[in-house]
Amino acid sequence: MVAPEAPDYGDFKDLPIDAAVLPWFAWDDRQALPSPKRQASSVWQPVRWRDVPAWGSDNLEYAWGALLRSCEAAPAPLKPYCAATRQLSIGSAEQRLAWLMQQWQPYQVVAADGNPKGLLTGYFEPMLRASRLRTESHQTPLYAKPDGLRNGQTWYTREEMEVNPSALEALRGKAIAWVQDPIDALIVQIQGSGRVEITEPDGRVQVARLAFAAHNGHTYASVARVLLDTKAITSPSWPAIKAWAAANPSDVQRVLWTNPRTVFFQEEDLSGMDAQAGPRGAQSVPLTPMRSIAVDRSSIAYGTPVWMVTRGPTFNSARLVVAQDTGGAIIGAVRADFFTGWGPDAAQLAGGLKQPLGLWVLWPRDLP
Repeated sequence: MVAPEAPDYGDFKDLPIDAAVLPWFAWDDRQALPSPKRQASSVWQPVRWRDVPAWGSDNLEYAWGALLRSCEAAPAPLKPYCAATRQLSIGSAEQRLAWLMQQWQPYQVVAADGNPKGLLTGYFEPMLRASRLRTESHQTPLYAKPDGLRNGQTWYTREEMEVNPSALEALRGKAIAWVQDPIDALIVQIQGSGRVEITEPDGRVQVARLAFAAHNGHTYASVARVLLDTKAITSPSWPAIKAWAAANPSDVQRVLWTNPRTVFFQEEDLSGMDAQAGPRGAQSVPLTPMRSIAVDRSSIAYGTPVWMVTRGPTFNSARLVVAQDTGGAIIGAVRADFFTGWGPDAAQLAGGLKQPLGLWVLWPRDLP
Protein backbone atom coordinates (compact mmCIF):
# COMPACT_ATOMS: atom_id res chain seq x y z
CA MET A 1 0.00 0.00 0.00
CA VAL A 2 1.37 3.42 -0.97
CA ALA A 3 1.54 5.84 1.94
CA PRO A 4 -0.75 8.84 1.50
CA GLU A 5 0.96 12.12 0.70
CA ALA A 6 0.28 15.53 2.15
CA PRO A 7 -1.33 17.87 -0.39
CA ASP A 8 0.42 20.95 -1.71
CA TYR A 9 -1.19 23.90 0.05
CA GLY A 10 0.37 26.60 -2.12
CA ASP A 11 0.75 29.74 -0.03
CA PHE A 12 0.53 27.64 3.14
CA LYS A 13 3.09 25.01 2.16
CA ASP A 14 5.40 26.40 4.87
CA LEU A 15 3.02 25.25 7.63
CA PRO A 16 3.84 21.85 9.16
CA ILE A 17 1.02 19.33 8.70
CA ASP A 18 0.26 16.77 11.42
CA ALA A 19 0.95 13.34 9.94
CA ALA A 20 -2.12 12.03 11.78
CA VAL A 21 -4.34 13.57 9.08
CA LEU A 22 -2.81 11.58 6.20
CA PRO A 23 -4.66 8.27 6.74
CA TRP A 24 -7.90 10.22 7.11
CA PHE A 25 -7.25 11.99 3.81
CA ALA A 26 -7.13 8.58 2.18
CA TRP A 27 -10.30 7.47 4.01
CA ASP A 28 -12.11 10.67 3.02
CA ASP A 29 -11.17 10.20 -0.64
CA ARG A 30 -13.30 7.04 -0.66
CA GLN A 31 -16.42 8.75 0.72
CA ALA A 32 -19.16 10.12 -1.52
CA LEU A 33 -19.41 13.89 -1.48
CA PRO A 34 -22.81 15.28 -0.42
CA SER A 35 -24.76 17.84 -2.40
CA PRO A 36 -24.10 21.56 -1.98
CA LYS A 37 -26.07 23.31 0.76
CA ARG A 38 -27.81 26.55 -0.13
CA GLN A 39 -28.08 29.19 2.54
CA ALA A 40 -29.94 32.48 2.31
CA SER A 41 -26.86 34.42 1.17
CA SER A 42 -24.30 31.73 0.30
CA VAL A 43 -23.71 28.27 -1.06
CA TRP A 44 -21.72 25.63 0.80
CA GLN A 45 -19.73 23.60 -1.70
CA PRO A 46 -18.61 20.17 -0.39
CA VAL A 47 -14.88 19.50 -0.63
CA ARG A 48 -12.41 16.81 0.34
CA TRP A 49 -10.49 17.30 3.54
CA ARG A 50 -7.25 17.37 1.58
CA ASP A 51 -8.59 20.39 -0.33
CA VAL A 52 -9.07 22.45 2.82
CA PRO A 53 -5.97 24.71 2.80
CA ALA A 54 -3.47 23.80 5.52
CA TRP A 55 -5.88 21.48 7.33
CA GLY A 56 -3.81 19.62 9.93
CA SER A 57 -1.53 22.56 10.70
CA ASP A 58 -3.55 23.99 13.60
CA ASN A 59 -3.29 23.06 17.27
CA LEU A 60 -6.93 22.15 17.89
CA GLU A 61 -6.53 22.40 21.65
CA TYR A 62 -6.64 26.18 21.32
CA ALA A 63 -9.96 25.98 19.47
CA TRP A 64 -11.60 23.44 21.75
CA GLY A 65 -12.47 26.02 24.40
CA ALA A 66 -14.50 27.95 21.83
CA LEU A 67 -16.26 24.75 20.74
CA LEU A 68 -17.12 23.94 24.36
CA ARG A 69 -18.50 27.43 24.95
CA SER A 70 -20.70 27.12 21.87
CA CYS A 71 -22.22 24.03 23.44
CA GLU A 72 -23.68 26.27 26.16
CA ALA A 73 -26.08 27.65 23.53
CA ALA A 74 -25.70 25.23 20.63
CA PRO A 75 -28.27 25.40 17.81
CA ALA A 76 -30.60 22.40 17.84
CA PRO A 77 -28.91 20.52 14.95
CA LEU A 78 -25.50 20.64 16.66
CA LYS A 79 -26.54 19.86 20.25
CA PRO A 80 -26.17 16.05 19.84
CA TYR A 81 -22.47 16.53 19.05
CA CYS A 82 -21.70 18.38 22.26
CA ALA A 83 -21.33 15.21 24.33
CA ALA A 84 -18.40 14.11 22.18
CA THR A 85 -17.01 17.66 22.16
CA ARG A 86 -16.96 17.66 25.96
CA GLN A 87 -15.47 14.17 26.14
CA LEU A 88 -12.72 15.10 23.70
CA SER A 89 -11.75 18.10 25.81
CA ILE A 90 -9.51 15.62 27.63
CA GLY A 91 -8.72 13.63 24.49
CA SER A 92 -5.53 13.61 22.45
CA ALA A 93 -4.81 15.67 19.37
CA GLU A 94 -5.11 12.52 17.25
CA GLN A 95 -8.52 11.70 18.71
CA ARG A 96 -9.84 15.18 18.00
CA LEU A 97 -8.57 15.10 14.43
CA ALA A 98 -10.07 11.66 13.83
CA TRP A 99 -13.46 12.68 15.22
CA LEU A 100 -13.65 15.86 13.17
CA MET A 101 -12.54 14.24 9.94
CA GLN A 102 -14.76 11.20 10.30
CA GLN A 103 -17.89 12.86 11.68
CA TRP A 104 -17.80 16.27 9.98
CA GLN A 105 -17.87 17.27 6.31
CA PRO A 106 -16.06 20.40 5.13
CA TYR A 107 -17.79 22.84 2.78
CA GLN A 108 -16.26 25.85 1.13
CA VAL A 109 -18.42 28.94 1.57
CA VAL A 110 -19.01 30.84 -1.68
CA ALA A 111 -21.27 33.70 -2.69
CA ALA A 112 -24.38 33.03 -4.77
CA ASP A 113 -22.36 33.91 -7.88
CA GLY A 114 -19.69 31.36 -6.94
CA ASN A 115 -17.11 33.84 -5.64
CA PRO A 116 -15.09 32.21 -2.81
CA LYS A 117 -13.17 35.36 -1.86
CA GLY A 118 -14.19 37.49 1.06
CA LEU A 119 -13.06 40.04 3.62
CA LEU A 120 -11.62 39.65 7.11
CA THR A 121 -11.65 42.47 9.64
CA GLY A 122 -10.99 42.39 13.38
CA TYR A 123 -12.46 43.61 16.63
CA PHE A 124 -11.28 43.65 20.22
CA GLU A 125 -12.33 44.45 23.78
CA PRO A 126 -10.94 47.87 24.76
CA MET A 127 -9.33 48.44 28.15
CA LEU A 128 -9.69 51.83 29.79
CA ARG A 129 -9.69 53.66 33.10
CA ALA A 130 -12.74 55.48 34.37
CA SER A 131 -14.20 57.29 37.36
CA ARG A 132 -17.49 56.38 39.01
CA LEU A 133 -18.16 60.10 39.52
CA ARG A 134 -17.85 62.95 37.10
CA THR A 135 -14.66 64.89 37.79
CA GLU A 136 -12.82 67.84 36.29
CA SER A 137 -10.72 65.44 34.18
CA HIS A 138 -13.38 62.77 33.48
CA GLN A 139 -16.23 64.44 31.59
CA THR A 140 -17.41 61.83 29.08
CA PRO A 141 -20.13 59.43 30.31
CA LEU A 142 -20.75 55.80 29.45
CA TYR A 143 -24.45 55.22 30.01
CA ALA A 144 -26.66 52.34 31.05
CA LYS A 145 -29.76 51.68 28.96
CA PRO A 146 -32.37 54.42 29.56
CA ASP A 147 -35.64 53.37 31.16
CA GLY A 148 -38.28 52.52 28.62
CA LEU A 149 -35.94 52.22 25.63
CA ARG A 150 -37.21 49.35 23.50
CA ASN A 151 -35.23 47.28 21.04
CA GLY A 152 -35.51 48.80 17.59
CA GLN A 153 -36.69 52.14 18.91
CA THR A 154 -35.09 55.28 17.47
CA TRP A 155 -34.03 57.43 20.41
CA TYR A 156 -32.10 60.70 20.76
CA THR A 157 -28.95 61.14 18.64
CA ARG A 158 -25.47 61.47 20.11
CA GLU A 159 -25.69 65.25 19.74
CA GLU A 160 -29.15 65.44 21.30
CA MET A 161 -27.93 63.39 24.27
CA GLU A 162 -25.53 66.23 25.05
CA VAL A 163 -27.72 69.29 24.38
CA ASN A 164 -31.40 68.33 24.47
CA PRO A 165 -32.94 68.92 27.94
CA SER A 166 -35.40 66.02 27.55
CA ALA A 167 -32.60 63.62 26.61
CA LEU A 168 -30.44 64.82 29.49
CA GLU A 169 -33.33 64.32 31.91
CA ALA A 170 -33.90 60.77 30.61
CA LEU A 171 -30.21 60.04 31.16
CA ARG A 172 -30.09 61.47 34.67
CA GLY A 173 -28.48 58.89 36.98
CA LYS A 174 -27.72 56.51 34.10
CA ALA A 175 -23.98 57.16 33.85
CA ILE A 176 -22.14 53.98 34.82
CA ALA A 177 -18.75 55.67 34.68
CA TRP A 178 -16.95 58.70 33.25
CA VAL A 179 -13.85 58.57 31.06
CA GLN A 180 -11.23 61.17 30.33
CA ASP A 181 -10.94 60.74 26.57
CA PRO A 182 -14.07 60.98 24.38
CA ILE A 183 -12.28 58.93 21.72
CA ASP A 184 -11.94 56.08 24.24
CA ALA A 185 -15.70 56.28 24.78
CA LEU A 186 -16.26 56.08 21.03
CA ILE A 187 -13.94 53.08 20.75
CA VAL A 188 -15.76 51.09 23.43
CA GLN A 189 -19.12 51.98 21.86
CA ILE A 190 -18.00 50.82 18.42
CA GLN A 191 -16.50 47.60 19.77
CA GLY A 192 -19.64 46.97 21.82
CA SER A 193 -17.97 46.19 25.14
CA GLY A 194 -14.89 47.00 27.16
CA ARG A 195 -12.91 46.28 30.29
CA VAL A 196 -12.69 49.17 32.72
CA GLU A 197 -10.85 49.99 35.91
CA ILE A 198 -13.35 52.21 37.72
CA THR A 199 -12.10 54.41 40.55
CA GLU A 200 -14.80 54.51 43.23
CA PRO A 201 -15.51 57.59 45.41
CA ASP A 202 -13.56 56.02 48.28
CA GLY A 203 -10.49 55.43 46.09
CA ARG A 204 -10.99 51.70 45.51
CA VAL A 205 -10.52 50.47 41.96
CA GLN A 206 -13.26 48.18 40.67
CA VAL A 207 -12.45 46.05 37.61
CA ALA A 208 -15.55 45.43 35.53
CA ARG A 209 -16.80 44.75 32.04
CA LEU A 210 -19.17 47.10 30.27
CA ALA A 211 -21.22 44.78 28.06
CA PHE A 212 -23.52 45.84 25.24
CA ALA A 213 -27.08 46.51 26.41
CA ALA A 214 -28.70 48.49 23.57
CA HIS A 215 -28.16 51.31 21.12
CA ASN A 216 -30.17 54.37 20.26
CA GLY A 217 -31.47 53.05 16.93
CA HIS A 218 -29.57 55.38 14.61
CA THR A 219 -27.37 54.27 11.73
CA TYR A 220 -23.67 54.19 12.49
CA ALA A 221 -21.54 56.76 10.64
CA SER A 222 -17.76 56.51 10.54
CA VAL A 223 -15.87 59.31 12.26
CA ALA A 224 -12.72 58.08 10.54
CA ARG A 225 -14.41 58.58 7.15
CA VAL A 226 -15.23 62.21 8.02
CA LEU A 227 -11.62 62.86 9.01
CA LEU A 228 -10.27 61.13 5.91
CA ASP A 229 -12.60 63.03 3.60
CA THR A 230 -11.50 66.35 5.10
CA LYS A 231 -7.86 65.24 4.97
CA ALA A 232 -7.56 65.70 8.73
CA ILE A 233 -5.96 62.23 8.87
CA THR A 234 -4.35 60.03 6.24
CA SER A 235 -4.80 56.65 7.97
CA PRO A 236 -8.12 55.31 9.39
CA SER A 237 -6.51 54.07 12.61
CA TRP A 238 -7.27 54.81 16.24
CA PRO A 239 -3.76 56.20 16.89
CA ALA A 240 -4.26 58.63 14.00
CA ILE A 241 -7.71 59.66 15.25
CA LYS A 242 -6.40 60.13 18.79
CA ALA A 243 -3.49 62.23 17.55
CA TRP A 244 -5.90 64.43 15.60
CA ALA A 245 -8.17 64.79 18.65
CA ALA A 246 -5.25 65.76 20.89
CA ALA A 247 -4.22 68.45 18.41
CA ASN A 248 -7.77 69.72 17.79
CA PRO A 249 -9.69 69.49 21.10
CA SER A 250 -12.20 72.19 20.14
CA ASP A 251 -13.30 70.20 17.06
CA VAL A 252 -13.69 66.79 18.70
CA GLN A 253 -17.31 67.19 19.80
CA ARG A 254 -18.43 68.46 16.38
CA VAL A 255 -16.82 65.50 14.60
CA LEU A 256 -18.16 62.95 17.07
CA TRP A 257 -21.68 64.30 16.52
CA THR A 258 -21.46 63.22 12.86
CA ASN A 259 -21.97 59.68 14.20
CA PRO A 260 -25.52 59.74 15.61
CA ARG A 261 -25.35 56.23 17.06
CA THR A 262 -24.58 55.67 20.75
CA VAL A 263 -24.32 52.37 22.58
CA PHE A 264 -25.59 51.76 26.12
CA PHE A 265 -23.97 49.27 28.48
CA GLN A 266 -24.57 47.05 31.46
CA GLU A 267 -21.89 46.56 34.08
CA GLU A 268 -20.73 42.99 34.74
CA ASP A 269 -18.38 41.51 37.29
CA LEU A 270 -14.97 40.64 35.87
CA SER A 271 -13.29 38.24 38.27
CA GLY A 272 -12.08 34.65 38.26
CA MET A 273 -12.78 32.74 35.06
CA ASP A 274 -14.80 35.63 33.62
CA ALA A 275 -11.57 37.56 33.20
CA GLN A 276 -10.15 34.81 30.98
CA ALA A 277 -12.83 35.15 28.30
CA GLY A 278 -14.23 37.91 26.18
CA PRO A 279 -17.69 39.44 26.30
CA ARG A 280 -20.73 37.43 25.28
CA GLY A 281 -21.35 37.47 21.57
CA ALA A 282 -24.66 37.25 19.76
CA GLN A 283 -24.73 33.49 20.41
CA SER A 284 -24.89 34.37 24.14
CA VAL A 285 -21.60 32.63 24.94
CA PRO A 286 -18.29 34.27 25.94
CA LEU A 287 -16.01 34.96 23.01
CA THR A 288 -12.63 33.24 22.86
CA PRO A 289 -9.67 35.40 21.81
CA MET A 290 -8.28 34.41 18.40
CA ARG A 291 -10.92 31.66 18.04
CA SER A 292 -14.29 33.44 17.75
CA ILE A 293 -15.62 35.19 14.67
CA ALA A 294 -18.62 37.35 13.90
CA VAL A 295 -20.45 36.30 10.73
CA ASP A 296 -23.48 37.05 8.62
CA ARG A 297 -26.13 34.71 10.03
CA SER A 298 -27.75 34.36 6.63
CA SER A 299 -24.56 32.62 5.51
CA ILE A 300 -23.31 30.77 8.60
CA ALA A 301 -25.28 29.83 11.72
CA TYR A 302 -24.05 30.53 15.24
CA GLY A 303 -22.12 27.65 16.76
CA THR A 304 -20.76 26.39 13.42
CA PRO A 305 -17.07 25.40 13.39
CA VAL A 306 -15.27 27.25 10.60
CA TRP A 307 -11.83 26.81 9.06
CA MET A 308 -10.57 30.34 8.43
CA VAL A 309 -7.78 31.06 5.95
CA THR A 310 -6.28 34.50 5.45
CA ARG A 311 -3.07 36.02 4.18
CA GLY A 312 -2.30 39.70 4.26
CA PRO A 313 0.14 42.36 5.41
CA THR A 314 -1.09 42.17 9.01
CA PHE A 315 -1.93 38.53 9.71
CA ASN A 316 -1.29 35.12 8.11
CA SER A 317 -3.31 32.24 9.48
CA ALA A 318 -5.16 29.00 8.82
CA ARG A 319 -7.09 27.99 11.94
CA LEU A 320 -10.27 26.54 13.37
CA VAL A 321 -12.65 29.20 14.72
CA VAL A 322 -16.32 29.22 15.72
CA ALA A 323 -19.12 31.50 14.50
CA GLN A 324 -20.34 33.10 17.74
CA ASP A 325 -21.18 36.71 16.99
CA THR A 326 -22.47 39.13 14.39
CA GLY A 327 -22.35 42.84 13.67
CA GLY A 328 -24.09 45.49 11.64
CA ALA A 329 -21.21 45.73 9.16
CA ILE A 330 -20.72 41.96 8.86
CA ILE A 331 -22.71 41.32 5.71
CA GLY A 332 -21.89 38.87 2.95
CA ALA A 333 -21.30 35.21 2.21
CA VAL A 334 -17.56 35.14 2.91
CA ARG A 335 -17.29 37.80 5.60
CA ALA A 336 -15.92 37.56 9.13
CA ASP A 337 -14.88 39.82 11.98
CA PHE A 338 -12.12 38.18 14.01
CA PHE A 339 -12.16 38.64 17.81
CA THR A 340 -8.55 39.30 18.80
CA GLY A 341 -8.99 39.64 22.58
CA TRP A 342 -8.06 42.62 24.75
CA GLY A 343 -5.02 44.73 25.49
CA PRO A 344 -2.64 46.70 23.25
CA ASP A 345 -1.60 43.76 21.06
CA ALA A 346 -5.22 42.79 20.40
CA ALA A 347 -6.10 46.39 19.58
CA GLN A 348 -3.18 46.70 17.17
CA LEU A 349 -4.01 43.44 15.38
CA ALA A 350 -7.73 44.20 15.10
CA GLY A 351 -7.12 47.73 13.92
CA GLY A 352 -4.91 46.58 11.06
CA LEU A 353 -7.08 43.75 9.76
CA LYS A 354 -8.68 44.31 6.38
CA GLN A 355 -7.56 41.52 4.10
CA PRO A 356 -8.62 38.57 1.92
CA LEU A 357 -10.50 35.69 3.50
CA GLY A 358 -11.54 32.14 2.73
CA LEU A 359 -14.01 30.15 4.84
CA TRP A 360 -14.75 26.42 5.07
CA VAL A 361 -17.60 25.42 7.40
CA LEU A 362 -17.69 22.03 9.10
CA TRP A 363 -21.07 20.31 9.25
CA PRO A 364 -21.95 16.83 10.60
CA ARG A 365 -21.97 14.22 7.87
CA ASP A 366 -25.24 12.69 9.05
CA LEU A 367 -27.21 15.96 8.97
CA PRO A 368 -29.08 17.14 5.87
